Amino acid sequence: MNVLIIGSGGREHALAWKIKQSPLLGKLHCLPGSAAIAALAVCPGIAQEDQDGILGYCLSEGIDLVVIGPEAPLAGGLADLLTGKGIKVFGPSRKGAMLESSKQFAKEFMDRNGIPTAGFAVLYSAAAARERIAANRKYPVVIKADGLAAGKGVRICADEAGALAAVEDFMERRVFGAAGSKVVLEEFLTGREASVMALTDGESALLLPAARDHKRLLDGDAGPNTGGMGAVCPVEIGEADMETISTEVIQRFLDGIKKERLNFRGVIYAGLMFTPDGPKVLEFNVRFGDPETQAVLPVIKSDLLPALAACAEGKLAGRDLELTGETCVAVVAAAAGYPEKPEKGRPITGLYDQAPGVQVFHAGTAKRDEAYLTAGGRVLAVAACGTGTAAARERAYGALSGIKFEGMQYRKDIGL
Repeated sequence: MNVLIIGSGGREHALAWKIKQSPLLGKLHCLPGSAAIAALAVCPGIAQEDQDGILGYCLSEGIDLVVIGPEAPLAGGLADLLTGKGIKVFGPSRKGAMLESSKQFAKEFMDRNGIPTAGFAVLYSAAAARERIAANRKYPVVIKADGLAAGKGVRICADEAGALAAVEDFMERRVFGAAGSKVVLEEFLTGREASVMALTDGESALLLPAARDHKRLLDGDAGPNTGGMGAVCPVEIGEADMETISTEVIQRFLDGIKKERLNFRGVIYAGLMFTPDGPKVLEFNVRFGDPETQAVLPVIKSDLLPALAACAEGKLAGRDLELTGETCVAVVAAAAGYPEKPEKGRPITGLYDQAPGVQVFHAGTAKRDEAYLTAGGRVLAVAACGTGTAAARERAYGALSGIKFEGMQYRKDIGL
């Protein structure tokens, strides 16, 4: 089976690493790919925005399955284009992708289909948002830019001044462009967070082991929101909560997409808050989480490729995945200045000769004269497996201690 992965980051590097192990794989391709991914796959360098170029490449190279990593190509309708030409795709249609590309669409979908989530209001103008904030008496509140904002369009506002500043940034200064043309004001939920991803062919679902992402930049969940500074998998979820997730989140999601005719063959990611009233959905993503994928895939013992192909073919029912029984901790190393203005072009040392059970997944690196340089905000993730979280943490941080670049920043509490 010839497989094409769309994307270039740490998630796609992890997917390439896992798919490369499959005995069913013929030739692995990735575009645009990266220098690190090129060690595993053919990387033709076609931009992920070039839909016609991608289609032509699929046809010329005999691609049997396309696995779309990032949210932007899904929101742009790449899956619709490829499936319309008879190419099998792991990834939802443009309409299905609205569960991530529009916070309003996602919240209203949850509301219509009885999926537990925080109370919310959609605000279409800065004036309306200010009026709603002036009437609000309960803080903190959460303000979200409606559209895609690379995981950074969410503010937890401790008071009225913070909420007004978020409205100004999102709706007037447009720090996230058109994504802030409207905002969702949401009830602040308390509890512990976890992420549950499920593979789906639109009819049935296969849950992956739960993970916990660490979103804020600094230890103790301090500092600004980021795309994610590390993850641990699996995390324990109580039997009652797991039943709620299965029946009230995943099953109602499946019922909803069938009722509303959303063509969805791929992965649904539910970001969850475990509140005193039970699990509630903070957000839906329509692709593998990043950096959760870097922690989830190493604990899956089974070949992943047959399950991905089964989703694309509508044949997922009855499939299962065997786990290793270990825990994986993935720690992200970010560039100086991240998340606002990451510094690029800094040489990276210590990437090679990692111990068994350790993988380094490249998220924002480039190669020059056989040396890797920083080329993005989140530069890499060190993922290590062990018997239990403590052992995995020790191995991950031990491996990370040997990797150096100027201004490197990372959290010391991933997995705690």
